[in-house]
Formats: sequence, C-alpha cells, structure tokens
Amino acid sequence: MTNSTFIPFALPDIGEEEIDSVVETLRSGWISTGPKTAQFERDFEAFLGGDVHAISVNSATAGLHLALEAIGIGYGDEVITCTNTFTSTAEVVRYLGAQVVFVDIDPITLCIDPEKIRTLISPRTKAIIPVHFAGMSCNMGAIIDIAKQYGLKVIEDAAHALPTTLDGRLVGTFDTDATVFSFYATKPLATGEGGMLVTRRQDIAKRARIMRLHGISRDAFDRYTSRKPSWRYDVVAPGFKYNLTDIASAIGIEQLKKTYGFQKRREEMAHRYDATLKHLPLILPPRPCNGDLHAWHLYVIQLDKSANIGRDEFIEKMSDLGVACSVHFIPLHLHPYWRATYNLKPQDFPNAMTLFERSVSLPLYTRLNEEQQTYIIDCIRNILSTSIDVRAEGASQ
Repeated sequence: MTNSTFIPFALPDIGEEEIDSVVETLRSGWISTGPKTAQFERDFEAFLGGDVHAISVNSATAGLHLALEAIGIGYGDEVITCTNTFTSTAEVVRYLGAQVVFVDIDPITLCIDPEKIRTLISPRTKAIIPVHFAGMSCNMGAIIDIAKQYGLKVIEDAAHALPTTLDGRLVGTFDTDATVFSFYATKPLATGEGGMLVTRRQDIAKRARIMRLHGISRDAFDRYTSRKPSWRYDVVAPGFKYNLTDIASAIGIEQLKKTYGFQKRREEMAHRYDATLKHLPLILPPRPCNGDLHAWHLYVIQLDKSANIGRDEFIEKMSDLGVACSVHFIPLHLHPYWRATYNLKPQDFPNAMTLFERSVSLPLYTRLNEEQQTYIIDCIRNILSTSIDVRAEGASQ
C-alpha cells in the first residue's frame, strides 16, 4: 500500500442482497413503515429467540427514550448510567425531566462498574442504563441483582452489542426491562439510521408502539392495508415520530442474516490485532470469559506510559499515514452541558479519564481486507518504535 491510500475508520458492508431488497421495496409502493418493517421485527424476535417483543425505531436514541417513557421515568427521578458513553444514553433521561447520575467504569472490562452503582442509589433512583461497551457485555448478573435488591428498572444500551453473549445468552434476552440496539451506519448491523427496542414486557411493548408514532392507538400500516374502511384512530398520548421506514428495514432484514458471519470476520481481525500488537507498549482490549461472543464493534487500544507518545499525537501520525482512527468516548463529564449541569470534575471518574486519555479505536470492519490491516499494524509498529527510539536517543545525549 502507498501513503496516498486512505483507510477510513468504518464502512458499512452492503451487498447485492440488501440492494435487491431495497429495490423490491421501492417498486412495492410502500416505502414508509409497512410490511418490510413488520417482517424485520419478526425476524429480529426469531433471531433472539424466547418470548421477546421487537419494536423498530429510527434510532437507538429513540428506543432509549421510548423505553424510559414506558417505564414511567419522569420529573424528579434519577437514572444511573456511566460517563463513558455517547451523549444519547444520558440525554434521553433529560427529555423526560429526570436527572442523570453518572458512575465510573471498571478499569478491566471498560463497562459500568456495578459496585459503584450501588454507592449512588438514592430514594429517587428509578432505573439503571448499563452500556455494553465496544461489543462486550457488562456484568449483567451483578447489575440485575442490584436492581432487584433496590426495586430498580434496567434498560440496556446495546448499541454496540449485536450479537454479544454473556453466559451463552444473547444480549437482549436477559431479565431486564428493555434492551436497545443501534443500526447506525458504523454498527455491525447497519441500516443507515435505525434501531430496535426489545422487551419481554407486554406493557412496555404496547406503550412503545403507540408512542413511536404520535401516540396514535393504531399503526398506520394496519389502517392503510385494511380491506375495509379503517380510517378512524385515536390519539391517546402526545407521542413522537420514531418509526422505522421499510427502506431501512429492507436493508436490516438482509443484514440480520449475515450477523454471525460479520461477527466471525470481526473477531478474526481482532485476533490478528491481538497477535501482532501484543509485544508493543499497548493495553489491548478485554475479552469475554467462557467462550462468550464479543461483537467487536470497536477495537480499542490504550497507549501504555512506556509508549512515550500522547494519544492525540498518535492519532495525528496515523492520519498522516492515511489511517483514520477515533476515540470512544469523550466522557460525558468533560462536555460543557453535563459538566455544568451537574458540577462534574475529571477526578470524579478516574477510570474513565484514564481510558479517555490513552485510548484509540482502530479501524475494524468487515470490508477491511488483510492488506489494509497489515498496513495499519505496520503503521502502529513504526510510530511506536520511532517514538521510543527518538526519545531514548534524546535522553542519552
């Protein structure tokens, strides 16, 4: 490869099957929420197995909002989540007038620390939103135990976690109130925009279906396909516009069929990164125990202190060499809104800060070929070896 070749951080893997499915949808005359979306929901339920309801939405943000609204989160309530996440996880709490209580992460798993959750529970705490980071499951056993002990609801942010497992069970099938997946363009299952709210609770499913489309008591799809006059409907609540289109669902149906194949390919690339980077001054990503599946949405390395190069400089050097990297995440307590609203300080979340200050997300996606990954690995080796050699030489003079 040459330096003029640019390797993006992520690319969706769209095949002819997805294209044909979209074309079929366009020719059908039904491009908003309709038969393809209904099929996608049924297929997703079958994929997870068990007695679950799948409610499609136009984003994971929408799904989280609907889930919290359905369990009755409102003014004065508190919802606990981690600071190492995207802002959507927390902002939906504020949509409902509730307060966010941020907690630090576990330095090993990089997911929310269950024991720190326990210390922050108050009489106003109503729910926990654990975030499955990078594609590995949180310690859901401990979190569910805490929730049951204190009578709290659990809404899982599983934007990174398809098809992640814990103790052999897929995320989305645990004993929680709801789980929300993301189908954004960079995710393992990508529809461009979109998401899925999954729940075992009939009351949550019913409420979410009503609220995702203006609080109308009947789906437009049901009304518009009925062979009898069926134009009447009732608005039972001030709802939202969160429905998924058939165009996006047409892509999702085909992507879902490839989910395990995508996971296997991502895992192969993660194994290769592990094998080739393990001798460098890096901390490699954690791995699940007991043979569980990691979705490998992200491959996050951490620069060890002995690397003698800062995170920002490392990313700049990789960019100069034609490789796009990213950072997941800028912790929410560092952003102006969250910092000012809750008077947060960097030292309040030492583990999240350590991760942020030295973490780099490397390109990891199914369209990344072996030659490109080799080039990425060579770039990392060259940057780290150069930084060590140069600084060592300067120190000896």
